[in-house]
Amino acid sequence: MFITPSDICSALNENTIGSKVIDQPEFAVVMARAVAAYDFSQARIPGQGFIMIPEAVPFVSAGVGPRSKNPNDYVLREHRGIVSAYLKREFAAQVSGCAIVIYTKDAYLRDPDVTSAEAERINTNGATHVLVAVLAFAGPDSPLPPYRLVWNLAGGNREAATWTADEIRSKAKAAIDYDNAWVTVAD
Repeated sequence: MFITPSDICSALNENTIGSKVIDQPEFAVVMARAVAAYDFSQARIPGQGFIMIPEAVPFVSAGVGPRSKNPNDYVLREHRGIVSAYLKREFAAQVSGCAIVIYTKDAYLRDPDVTSAEAERINTNGATHVLVAVLAFAGPDSPLPPYRLVWNLAGGNREAATWTADEIRSKAKAAIDYDNAWVTVAD
């Protein structure tokens, strides 16, 4: 088995926004055991795994922390073409859980978001599995962020077209409440 990170997985980078692996050798051991034990054929979409790995909690840093009113607690970073303020990693909340999003090579190559350059990289590096994301949980369950909620309502997600007005109001309140209390961290 050879697990390689996807071109969008930044949790293994020295400097990143959001969840971060802080002890890569130990994390790799825990991840490999979890992937070996996981039955990808039983996933909701075969080959696309969402695997809880609580044993990895000591080896990751949370992707969020409690919002601070002190401007000195923040750093400016560019992400997806937009500069935003992020809480400094030193203020990340204590990790309460960890999961990975990992695909088999074949499932990853079938994903419509995989570019031809990324497919070529995966096809030539010997990967059997592709790590798409590391999720180090902290705080309450995170709802859709306000921007993503509006994006979905504007047509970015077909499921949003089925939401009732009460569901939309509930999702909007949850997004605002969470956004007022929690913020993404960055190095």
